[in-house]
Amino acid sequence: MSFDPARHPAFCRDCLAGLQAGLSAQRRRCIACGSPRVVEHDELYALTLAHIDCDAFYASVEKRDAPELADKPVIIGGGKRGVVSTACYIARIHGVRSAMPMFKALEACPDAVVIKPDMEKYARVGRQVRSMMQDLTPLVQPLSIDEAFLELKGTERLHRDPPARTLARFAKRVEAELGISVSVGLSYCKFLAKVASDLQKPRGFSVIGRAEALSFLQDRPVTTIWGVGKAFAETLARDGIHTIGQLQRMEESDLMRRYGTIGQRLARLARGQDERAVEINGEAKSVSAETTFNDDLCDHADLVPHLRRLSEKVALRLRKGQTAGQTVVLKLKTADFKIRTRNRRLEDPTQLADRIFRTGLALLQREADGTRFRLIGIGVSDLADPSRADPPDLVDHQAARRAAAEAAMNRLRDKFGRGSVETGYTFGHRQRGD
Repeated sequence: MSFDPARHPAFCRDCLAGLQAGLSAQRRRCIACGSPRVVEHDELYALTLAHIDCDAFYASVEKRDAPELADKPVIIGGGKRGVVSTACYIARIHGVRSAMPMFKALEACPDAVVIKPDMEKYARVGRQVRSMMQDLTPLVQPLSIDEAFLELKGTERLHRDPPARTLARFAKRVEAELGISVSVGLSYCKFLAKVASDLQKPRGFSVIGRAEALSFLQDRPVTTIWGVGKAFAETLARDGIHTIGQLQRMEESDLMRRYGTIGQRLARLARGQDERAVEINGEAKSVSAETTFNDDLCDHADLVPHLRRLSEKVALRLRKGQTAGQTVVLKLKTADFKIRTRNRRLEDPTQLADRIFRTGLALLQREADGTRFRLIGIGVSDLADPSRADPPDLVDHQAARRAAAEAAMNRLRDKFGRGSVETGYTFGHRQRGD
Protein backbone atom coordinates (compact mmCIF):
# COMPACT_ATOMS: atom_id res chain seq x y z
CA MET A 1 0.00 0.00 0.00
CA SER A 2 1.52 3.31 -1.10
CA PHE A 3 -0.48 5.36 1.40
CA ASP A 4 0.44 5.11 5.10
CA PRO A 5 -2.67 5.62 7.31
CA ALA A 6 -0.54 5.80 10.45
CA ARG A 7 1.36 8.84 9.14
CA HIS A 8 -1.65 10.51 7.52
CA PRO A 9 -4.86 9.92 9.54
CA ALA A 10 -6.66 12.60 7.48
CA PHE A 11 -6.81 13.49 3.79
CA CYS A 12 -8.13 16.08 1.35
CA ARG A 13 -11.04 14.99 -0.84
CA ASP A 14 -9.99 17.31 -3.64
CA CYS A 15 -6.26 16.67 -4.05
CA LEU A 16 -6.19 13.43 -1.98
CA ALA A 17 -3.14 14.66 -0.10
CA GLY A 18 -2.49 12.78 3.13
CA LEU A 19 -2.61 15.07 6.15
CA GLN A 20 -1.48 14.94 9.75
CA ALA A 21 -4.28 14.94 12.29
CA GLY A 22 -5.14 18.42 13.52
CA LEU A 23 -2.78 20.26 11.17
CA SER A 24 -5.71 21.97 9.47
CA ALA A 25 -7.92 22.14 12.55
CA GLN A 26 -7.86 25.95 12.81
CA ARG A 27 -8.95 26.71 9.26
CA ARG A 28 -10.28 23.23 8.40
CA ARG A 29 -8.45 23.48 5.09
CA CYS A 30 -5.98 21.29 3.25
CA ILE A 31 -2.43 22.57 3.74
CA ALA A 32 -1.55 21.32 0.26
CA CYS A 33 -4.30 22.86 -1.93
CA GLY A 34 -6.35 25.03 0.44
CA SER A 35 -9.57 23.02 -0.04
CA PRO A 36 -11.99 22.98 2.91
CA ARG A 37 -13.02 19.42 2.07
CA VAL A 38 -10.80 17.66 4.60
CA VAL A 39 -11.82 14.26 6.03
CA GLU A 40 -10.59 13.43 9.51
CA HIS A 41 -11.97 10.78 11.85
CA ASP A 42 -10.55 8.45 14.47
CA GLU A 43 -12.01 5.39 12.69
CA LEU A 44 -11.55 6.69 9.14
CA TYR A 45 -9.40 3.82 7.90
CA ALA A 46 -11.10 1.05 9.90
CA LEU A 47 -14.54 1.42 8.28
CA THR A 48 -15.44 -0.41 5.07
CA LEU A 49 -19.22 -0.24 4.53
CA ALA A 50 -20.50 2.65 2.43
CA HIS A 51 -23.74 4.05 1.11
CA ILE A 52 -23.43 6.09 -2.08
CA ASP A 53 -26.27 8.34 -3.20
CA CYS A 54 -26.33 10.52 -6.31
CA ASP A 55 -27.23 14.13 -5.51
CA ALA A 56 -30.66 15.24 -6.86
CA PHE A 57 -30.01 12.68 -9.58
CA TYR A 58 -32.60 13.43 -12.27
CA ALA A 59 -32.17 17.18 -11.91
CA SER A 60 -28.38 16.88 -11.92
CA VAL A 61 -28.45 14.92 -15.19
CA GLU A 62 -30.70 17.54 -16.79
CA LYS A 63 -28.46 20.40 -15.61
CA ARG A 64 -25.43 18.58 -16.94
CA ASP A 65 -27.07 18.32 -20.37
CA ALA A 66 -28.32 21.92 -20.34
CA PRO A 67 -25.64 24.12 -18.69
CA GLU A 68 -27.88 27.18 -18.98
CA LEU A 69 -29.99 25.66 -16.17
CA ALA A 70 -27.05 25.54 -13.74
CA ASP A 71 -28.20 28.49 -11.61
CA LYS A 72 -31.94 27.97 -12.03
CA PRO A 73 -34.41 26.01 -9.87
CA VAL A 74 -35.27 22.79 -11.71
CA ILE A 75 -38.12 20.40 -10.95
CA ILE A 76 -38.44 17.00 -12.57
CA GLY A 77 -42.06 15.93 -12.72
CA GLY A 78 -45.16 15.35 -14.77
CA GLY A 79 -47.27 18.39 -15.51
CA LYS A 80 -49.71 20.26 -13.29
CA ARG A 81 -51.50 17.10 -12.13
CA GLY A 82 -48.34 15.12 -11.48
CA VAL A 83 -45.95 15.04 -8.57
CA VAL A 84 -42.33 16.04 -8.11
CA SER A 85 -39.93 13.21 -8.94
CA THR A 86 -36.97 15.23 -7.71
CA ALA A 87 -35.88 18.83 -7.42
CA CYS A 88 -32.49 20.48 -7.57
CA TYR A 89 -31.06 22.02 -4.42
CA ILE A 90 -31.98 25.55 -5.51
CA ALA A 91 -35.64 24.50 -5.75
CA ARG A 92 -35.38 22.73 -2.40
CA ILE A 93 -34.35 25.99 -0.76
CA HIS A 94 -37.81 27.27 -1.78
CA GLY A 95 -39.48 24.29 -0.08
CA VAL A 96 -39.92 21.93 -3.04
CA ARG A 97 -39.70 18.27 -2.06
CA SER A 98 -39.94 14.90 -3.79
CA ALA A 99 -43.50 13.47 -4.02
CA MET A 100 -45.00 16.97 -3.53
CA PRO A 101 -47.97 17.66 -5.82
CA MET A 102 -46.77 19.75 -8.74
CA PHE A 103 -49.23 22.58 -8.13
CA LYS A 104 -47.86 23.01 -4.60
CA ALA A 105 -44.29 22.90 -5.86
CA LEU A 106 -45.01 25.67 -8.37
CA GLU A 107 -46.71 27.72 -5.67
CA ALA A 108 -43.55 27.44 -3.58
CA CYS A 109 -41.21 28.08 -6.51
CA PRO A 110 -43.08 29.74 -9.41
CA ASP A 111 -39.86 30.45 -11.35
CA ALA A 112 -38.86 26.80 -11.50
CA VAL A 113 -38.10 25.11 -14.81
CA VAL A 114 -40.22 21.96 -15.00
CA ILE A 115 -38.85 19.05 -17.03
CA LYS A 116 -40.68 15.85 -17.85
CA PRO A 117 -38.70 12.79 -16.64
CA ASP A 118 -36.57 10.98 -19.21
CA MET A 119 -36.25 7.62 -17.50
CA GLU A 120 -34.26 5.99 -20.29
CA LYS A 121 -31.58 8.67 -20.00
CA TYR A 122 -31.49 8.45 -16.20
CA ALA A 123 -31.25 4.66 -16.34
CA ARG A 124 -28.34 4.94 -18.77
CA VAL A 125 -26.43 7.28 -16.44
CA GLY A 126 -27.38 5.11 -13.47
CA ARG A 127 -25.82 2.09 -15.17
CA GLN A 128 -22.63 4.07 -15.73
CA VAL A 129 -22.46 4.95 -12.03
CA ARG A 130 -23.16 1.32 -11.13
CA SER A 131 -20.35 0.13 -13.39
CA MET A 132 -17.94 2.52 -11.64
CA MET A 133 -19.08 1.15 -8.27
CA GLN A 134 -18.36 -2.37 -9.43
CA ASP A 135 -14.84 -1.27 -10.35
CA LEU A 136 -14.35 -0.71 -6.61
CA THR A 137 -15.81 -3.96 -5.27
CA PRO A 138 -18.01 -6.85 -6.43
CA LEU A 139 -20.12 -6.36 -3.29
CA VAL A 140 -22.54 -3.72 -4.60
CA GLN A 141 -26.18 -3.82 -3.51
CA PRO A 142 -28.32 -1.39 -5.52
CA LEU A 143 -31.26 0.19 -3.72
CA SER A 144 -32.53 2.22 -6.66
CA ILE A 145 -31.34 3.72 -9.91
CA ASP A 146 -29.09 6.20 -8.08
CA GLU A 147 -28.00 4.66 -4.77
CA ALA A 148 -26.33 1.52 -3.45
CA PHE A 149 -24.52 -0.06 -0.53
CA LEU A 150 -20.90 -1.14 -1.04
CA GLU A 151 -18.69 -3.37 1.08
CA LEU A 152 -15.00 -2.60 0.50
CA LYS A 153 -13.44 -4.87 3.10
CA GLY A 154 -10.40 -6.58 1.61
CA THR A 155 -10.00 -4.16 -1.31
CA GLU A 156 -6.96 -2.34 0.13
CA ARG A 157 -4.47 -4.49 -1.74
CA LEU A 158 -6.34 -4.06 -5.03
CA HIS A 159 -6.63 -0.26 -4.83
CA ARG A 160 -3.47 0.34 -2.79
CA ASP A 161 -5.54 2.58 -0.52
CA PRO A 162 -7.95 2.29 2.43
CA PRO A 163 -11.66 2.21 1.50
CA ALA A 164 -12.19 5.84 2.61
CA ARG A 165 -9.69 7.17 0.07
CA THR A 166 -10.94 4.77 -2.62
CA LEU A 167 -14.45 6.19 -2.14
CA ALA A 168 -13.18 9.77 -2.35
CA ARG A 169 -11.38 8.93 -5.59
CA PHE A 170 -14.58 7.34 -6.89
CA ALA A 171 -16.57 10.52 -6.17
CA LYS A 172 -14.01 12.58 -8.08
CA ARG A 173 -14.18 10.18 -11.02
CA VAL A 174 -17.98 10.39 -11.21
CA GLU A 175 -17.84 14.18 -11.34
CA ALA A 176 -15.06 14.22 -13.94
CA GLU A 177 -16.47 11.56 -16.27
CA LEU A 178 -20.25 11.82 -15.84
CA GLY A 179 -20.73 15.46 -14.80
CA ILE A 180 -22.87 14.70 -11.74
CA SER A 181 -22.03 14.43 -8.05
CA VAL A 182 -22.52 11.84 -5.32
CA SER A 183 -22.56 11.84 -1.54
CA VAL A 184 -20.81 9.13 0.46
CA GLY A 185 -21.66 7.76 3.88
CA LEU A 186 -19.02 5.54 5.52
CA SER A 187 -19.69 3.47 8.63
CA TYR A 188 -19.64 -0.04 10.08
CA CYS A 189 -23.28 -0.92 9.28
CA LYS A 190 -25.92 -0.24 6.65
CA PHE A 191 -28.18 1.86 8.85
CA LEU A 192 -25.53 4.40 9.80
CA ALA A 193 -23.89 4.43 6.37
CA LYS A 194 -27.22 5.48 4.85
CA VAL A 195 -27.77 8.10 7.55
CA ALA A 196 -24.24 9.42 6.98
CA SER A 197 -24.66 9.84 3.21
CA ASP A 198 -27.48 12.32 3.82
CA LEU A 199 -25.65 14.54 6.32
CA GLN A 200 -23.70 16.89 4.04
CA LYS A 201 -25.46 16.78 0.67
CA PRO A 202 -24.56 17.66 -2.00
CA ARG A 203 -21.01 16.34 -2.57
CA GLY A 204 -20.92 15.04 0.97
CA PHE A 205 -18.56 12.61 2.64
CA SER A 206 -19.57 11.75 6.20
CA VAL A 207 -18.23 9.17 8.62
CA ILE A 208 -19.99 7.60 11.62
CA GLY A 209 -17.86 5.25 13.71
CA ARG A 210 -18.69 2.70 16.37
CA ALA A 211 -17.41 4.81 19.27
CA GLU A 212 -19.74 7.71 18.53
CA ALA A 213 -22.83 5.82 17.36
CA LEU A 214 -24.86 6.15 20.58
CA SER A 215 -24.06 9.81 21.14
CA PHE A 216 -24.60 10.65 17.48
CA LEU A 217 -28.05 9.07 17.46
CA GLN A 218 -29.41 10.12 20.85
CA ASP A 219 -30.74 13.58 19.95
CA ARG A 220 -32.04 12.63 16.51
CA PRO A 221 -35.77 12.19 15.81
CA VAL A 222 -37.21 8.69 15.67
CA THR A 223 -37.93 9.19 11.96
CA THR A 224 -34.17 8.80 11.39
CA ILE A 225 -34.70 5.07 11.90
CA TRP A 226 -35.49 3.10 8.77
CA GLY A 227 -39.18 2.10 8.73
CA VAL A 228 -40.42 4.86 11.01
CA GLY A 229 -42.66 6.95 8.80
CA LYS A 230 -45.08 9.71 9.63
CA ALA A 231 -47.87 7.43 10.89
CA PHE A 232 -45.67 5.33 13.18
CA ALA A 233 -43.86 8.43 14.42
CA GLU A 234 -47.25 9.76 15.52
CA THR A 235 -47.88 6.49 17.38
CA LEU A 236 -44.54 6.83 19.17
CA ALA A 237 -45.25 10.49 19.93
CA ARG A 238 -48.54 9.54 21.60
CA ASP A 239 -46.46 7.27 23.82
CA GLY A 240 -44.13 10.16 24.62
CA ILE A 241 -41.26 8.94 22.41
CA HIS A 242 -39.74 11.57 20.14
CA THR A 243 -35.99 10.97 20.03
CA ILE A 244 -33.73 7.97 19.49
CA GLY A 245 -32.16 8.66 22.87
CA GLN A 246 -35.47 7.81 24.52
CA LEU A 247 -35.49 4.48 22.70
CA GLN A 248 -31.91 3.82 23.83
CA ARG A 249 -33.04 4.06 27.45
CA MET A 250 -35.84 1.53 27.00
CA GLU A 251 -35.52 -2.25 27.27
CA GLU A 252 -35.81 -4.24 24.07
CA SER A 253 -38.41 -6.49 25.69
CA ASP A 254 -40.54 -3.45 26.58
CA LEU A 255 -40.40 -2.14 23.01
CA MET A 256 -41.32 -5.56 21.64
CA ARG A 257 -44.23 -5.82 24.06
CA ARG A 258 -45.51 -2.44 22.88
CA TYR A 259 -44.83 -2.62 19.14
CA GLY A 260 -44.17 -6.25 18.23
CA THR A 261 -41.32 -7.18 15.90
CA ILE A 262 -40.77 -3.55 14.87
CA GLY A 263 -40.01 -2.87 18.55
CA GLN A 264 -36.99 -5.14 18.31
CA ARG A 265 -35.74 -3.21 15.26
CA LEU A 266 -36.26 0.07 17.11
CA ALA A 267 -34.23 -1.16 20.07
CA ARG A 268 -31.33 -2.41 17.98
CA LEU A 269 -31.06 0.38 15.43
CA ALA A 270 -31.37 2.98 18.20
CA ARG A 271 -28.15 1.47 19.60
CA GLY A 272 -26.45 1.33 16.21
CA GLN A 273 -26.81 -2.45 15.97
CA ASP A 274 -27.38 -3.60 12.40
CA GLU A 275 -26.01 -6.96 11.25
CA ARG A 276 -27.35 -6.86 7.68
CA ALA A 277 -24.66 -7.65 5.14
CA VAL A 278 -24.28 -6.15 1.68
CA GLU A 279 -26.00 -8.57 -0.71
CA ILE A 280 -25.15 -8.66 -4.38
CA ASN A 281 -28.43 -10.35 -5.30
CA GLY A 282 -30.45 -7.20 -4.69
CA GLU A 283 -32.25 -7.32 -8.03
CA ALA A 284 -35.56 -5.57 -8.58
CA LYS A 285 -38.47 -7.33 -6.88
CA SER A 286 -41.15 -5.92 -9.17
CA VAL A 287 -41.70 -4.26 -12.54
CA SER A 288 -44.40 -1.62 -12.94
CA ALA A 289 -45.61 1.45 -14.80
CA GLU A 290 -48.07 4.19 -13.85
CA THR A 291 -49.51 7.45 -15.14
CA THR A 292 -51.13 10.51 -13.57
CA PHE A 293 -54.14 11.88 -15.44
CA ASN A 294 -54.54 15.49 -16.52
CA ASP A 295 -58.08 15.31 -15.08
CA ASP A 296 -59.55 12.89 -12.58
CA LEU A 297 -61.23 9.87 -14.18
CA CYS A 298 -64.02 7.72 -12.79
CA ASP A 299 -65.59 5.93 -15.77
CA HIS A 300 -64.43 2.38 -16.38
CA ALA A 301 -64.30 3.02 -20.13
CA ASP A 302 -61.90 5.94 -19.62
CA LEU A 303 -59.57 3.95 -17.36
CA VAL A 304 -59.26 0.87 -19.57
CA PRO A 305 -57.10 2.39 -22.36
CA HIS A 306 -54.58 3.61 -19.79
CA LEU A 307 -54.51 0.20 -18.14
CA ARG A 308 -53.86 -1.49 -21.48
CA ARG A 309 -51.05 0.86 -22.47
CA LEU A 310 -49.38 0.52 -19.09
CA SER A 311 -49.66 -3.27 -19.30
CA GLU A 312 -47.81 -3.12 -22.62
CA LYS A 313 -45.08 -1.01 -21.00
CA VAL A 314 -44.66 -3.54 -18.20
CA ALA A 315 -44.53 -6.45 -20.66
CA LEU A 316 -41.83 -4.65 -22.66
CA ARG A 317 -39.76 -4.05 -19.52
CA LEU A 318 -40.12 -7.70 -18.54
CA ARG A 319 -38.85 -8.84 -21.93
CA LYS A 320 -35.95 -6.39 -21.87
CA GLY A 321 -35.08 -7.42 -18.32
CA GLN A 322 -35.35 -11.12 -19.23
CA THR A 323 -37.69 -11.84 -16.36
CA ALA A 324 -41.36 -12.64 -15.72
CA GLY A 325 -43.82 -11.94 -12.93
CA GLN A 326 -46.39 -14.15 -11.22
CA THR A 327 -48.41 -11.62 -9.17
CA VAL A 328 -50.23 -8.78 -10.90
CA VAL A 329 -50.59 -5.60 -8.83
CA LEU A 330 -53.06 -2.81 -9.61
CA LYS A 331 -52.43 0.63 -8.10
CA LEU A 332 -54.95 3.47 -7.96
CA LYS A 333 -54.69 6.89 -6.35
CA THR A 334 -57.94 8.68 -5.57
CA ALA A 335 -58.62 12.37 -6.07
CA ASP A 336 -57.87 12.93 -2.37
CA PHE A 337 -54.46 11.18 -2.71
CA LYS A 338 -55.44 7.90 -1.03
CA ILE A 339 -53.71 4.87 -2.55
CA ARG A 340 -55.42 1.57 -3.26
CA THR A 341 -53.47 -1.54 -4.25
CA ARG A 342 -55.02 -4.82 -5.32
CA ASN A 343 -53.20 -7.96 -6.43
CA ARG A 344 -53.83 -11.40 -7.86
CA ARG A 345 -51.39 -14.30 -8.16
CA LEU A 346 -51.31 -16.16 -11.48
CA GLU A 347 -50.86 -19.90 -11.84
CA ASP A 348 -47.71 -19.32 -13.92
CA PRO A 349 -45.35 -16.35 -14.41
CA THR A 350 -46.06 -14.13 -17.40
CA GLN A 351 -44.39 -11.72 -19.81
CA LEU A 352 -47.57 -11.07 -21.78
CA ALA A 353 -49.30 -7.70 -21.82
CA ASP A 354 -52.55 -9.55 -22.50
CA ARG A 355 -52.42 -11.55 -19.26
CA ILE A 356 -51.28 -8.57 -17.22
CA PHE A 357 -54.05 -6.41 -18.70
CA ARG A 358 -56.86 -8.95 -18.30
CA THR A 359 -55.89 -9.67 -14.70
CA GLY A 360 -55.63 -5.95 -13.94
CA LEU A 361 -58.97 -5.37 -15.67
CA ALA A 362 -60.72 -7.84 -13.36
CA LEU A 363 -59.22 -6.04 -10.37
CA LEU A 364 -60.19 -2.64 -11.78
CA GLN A 365 -63.83 -3.62 -12.31
CA ARG A 366 -64.26 -3.98 -8.55
CA GLU A 367 -62.81 -0.51 -7.90
CA ALA A 368 -64.55 1.45 -10.68
CA ASP A 369 -67.55 2.32 -8.49
CA GLY A 370 -67.76 6.03 -9.29
CA THR A 371 -64.64 6.94 -7.31
CA ARG A 372 -62.57 9.60 -9.06
CA PHE A 373 -58.96 8.60 -9.66
CA ARG A 374 -55.95 10.77 -10.43
CA LEU A 375 -53.48 7.90 -11.08
CA ILE A 376 -53.47 4.33 -12.27
CA GLY A 377 -50.61 1.86 -12.29
CA ILE A 378 -50.08 -1.81 -13.10
CA GLY A 379 -47.15 -4.07 -12.32
CA VAL A 380 -45.98 -7.56 -11.51
CA SER A 381 -44.09 -8.94 -8.53
CA ASP A 382 -42.77 -12.40 -7.58
CA LEU A 383 -40.29 -12.21 -10.45
CA ALA A 384 -39.28 -15.55 -11.95
CA ASP A 385 -37.25 -17.24 -14.68
CA PRO A 386 -38.80 -16.30 -18.07
CA SER A 387 -38.39 -19.91 -19.26
CA ARG A 388 -41.32 -20.75 -16.96
CA ALA A 389 -43.53 -18.01 -18.36
CA ASP A 390 -46.80 -18.43 -20.23
CA PRO A 391 -47.21 -22.17 -20.85
CA PRO A 392 -50.12 -23.21 -23.13
CA ASP A 393 -53.49 -22.38 -21.59
CA LEU A 394 -55.66 -25.52 -21.64
CA VAL A 395 -58.77 -23.63 -20.51
CA ASP A 396 -58.70 -20.39 -22.53
CA HIS A 397 -58.28 -21.62 -26.11
CA GLN A 398 -58.12 -18.05 -27.44
CA ALA A 399 -55.09 -17.24 -25.27
CA ALA A 400 -52.68 -18.79 -27.77
CA ARG A 401 -54.10 -16.60 -30.57
CA ARG A 402 -53.80 -13.48 -28.46
CA ALA A 403 -50.23 -14.37 -27.50
CA ALA A 404 -49.32 -14.90 -31.18
CA ALA A 405 -50.93 -11.58 -32.10
CA GLU A 406 -49.02 -9.84 -29.32
CA ALA A 407 -45.74 -11.35 -30.52
CA ALA A 408 -46.48 -10.09 -34.04
CA MET A 409 -47.21 -6.59 -32.72
CA ASN A 410 -43.99 -6.62 -30.73
CA ARG A 411 -41.99 -7.46 -33.87
CA LEU A 412 -43.62 -4.56 -35.74
CA ARG A 413 -42.96 -2.18 -32.85
CA ASP A 414 -39.33 -3.27 -32.61
CA LYS A 415 -38.92 -2.56 -36.32
CA PHE A 416 -41.07 0.55 -36.85
CA GLY A 417 -41.47 2.09 -33.39
CA ARG A 418 -43.82 1.84 -30.46
CA GLY A 419 -46.66 3.78 -32.09
CA SER A 420 -46.67 1.78 -35.32
CA VAL A 421 -49.43 -0.58 -34.17
CA GLU A 422 -52.05 -0.38 -31.44
CA THR A 423 -54.85 -2.52 -30.04
CA GLY A 424 -58.48 -1.53 -30.12
CA TYR A 425 -58.22 -0.71 -26.42
CA THR A 426 -55.70 2.08 -26.96
CA PHE A 427 -56.35 3.35 -30.48
CA GLY A 428 -57.37 6.99 -30.31
CA HIS A 429 -56.78 7.19 -26.57
CA ARG A 430 -53.48 8.96 -25.99
CA GLN A 431 -52.57 11.11 -23.04
CA ARG A 432 -49.37 12.97 -22.58
CA GLY A 433 -47.21 11.03 -20.15
CA ASP A 434 -48.56 7.59 -21.17
